[in-house]
Amino acid sequence: MALVSINGLERHYEMASETVKALDGVNLEIMEGERIILLGPSGSGKTTLLNCLSALDSPTAGNYTFSGADVPKDDSESMTSFRRENIGYVFQFFNLLQDLTVLENILLIQELAGGRDENRARNLLALVGLEKEVDRFPAEISGGQQQRVAIARSLAKSPRLLLGDELTGNLDSKTSSLVMEVLVRACESEGITCVFVTHDETLVDFATRVVRIDSGKIISDDRVG
Repeated sequence: MALVSINGLERHYEMASETVKALDGVNLEIMEGERIILLGPSGSGKTTLLNCLSALDSPTAGNYTFSGADVPKDDSESMTSFRRENIGYVFQFFNLLQDLTVLENILLIQELAGGRDENRARNLLALVGLEKEVDRFPAEISGGQQQRVAIARSLAKSPRLLLGDELTGNLDSKTSSLVMEVLVRACESEGITCVFVTHDETLVDFATRVVRIDSGKIISDDRVG
């Protein structure tokens, strides 16, 4: 059974003079353990698809099941519960709390998810190579290190699906590769399925599958390796 199955997914936005079809009949299945890079130009529908996958947004039409169950839509409380229980998210701009240490940023997410576990938090930071930075504040470490903290934070609640939106967009190419290597290793270790949105073709090497989207439609879907 697929972890994610979407069929005929549409997301339309009503503008003053037209209906914008951000997603226009998308079909996609994602199996456990896959690492999917979602490629496409600006305005292609990549982020809209990610928002629907995470239940941050509700589709206009179509079906979305997660592990065989319908994903809630048009109900903010149910959508929030679904995200809390299943989804991790890595953002482009890190979104770390500057007045908390590296370790405290991880512990806070655990507390919000209902289960503080300092040993696991420290193990996750070791997994991303930051075991020596636990007591430092975000402003005291590099951008690449901050993104690795963000990765550890996203894994803190053991999500089944990890999503990333241009997560290396703020980093130089060398740091981007390092961050992606860390991310792949962490997801393999934790058994987490991943979908990453990017416009950076060089990240394809870190995927098991590459899906290209344009004008709200999937135009290619290829295995890597």
